[in-house]
Amino acid sequence: MILTAEQKDALAELINIGFGRAAASLSKLTGHRVHLEVPTVMMCPVGELSDALRPYIDGEIASVHQVFSGPVAGDALLVLDQRSGGMLKELLTSEPALPLSIDASAREVITEVGNILLNACLGMFGNLLKVQVSFTVPHVTLEGLESLVESVVVEREGLRYALVVHAGFKLKNSAVNGYLVIVLSVASIDRLIRAIDHWERG
Repeated sequence: MILTAEQKDALAELINIGFGRAAASLSKLTGHRVHLEVPTVMMCPVGELSDALRPYIDGEIASVHQVFSGPVAGDALLVLDQRSGGMLKELLTSEPALPLSIDASAREVITEVGNILLNACLGMFGNLLKVQVSFTVPHVTLEGLESLVESVVVEREGLRYALVVHAGFKLKNSAVNGYLVIVLSVASIDRLIRAIDHWERG
């Protein structure tokens, strides 16, 4: 299943609208203006997700994981490398980003940021499809990329495709790069694509 260039552009535009709201929430959280980059979107089979992310994220990563359900269901993750995770902690708590494993206060910060970004994206899906999307409580994990992808695939059979959104943002002149990964079933992807096509036709 491949998105056309028009569908990718439409999806990026819709996510950007959601991100506008997320930027306002992040600004309130941090007390600083947050500049979110225009998101880029790609789709790949779940089996190719590690290969798709490896050029951008390597080593141990922090991820915020949220399961969502309703007419469109799947798994949503915010994936950050350790540098971005540590930088977020430093920017939001004024504590130094130590070159150690992400600690409790960093987990709290990453969970909050993940919650804001994931809800912005999934809320947009719900609005587009005119359906209610329910979320579980987000949780943070620290692991390698392969382990992360494997745990999503093994835990939730039937998830076939991953929508990968690059979520870059700047806070106090520091650039943080994260990736939103929305893993969906074929039926959910079909519903989403039909809704995007309908939205494009206006």
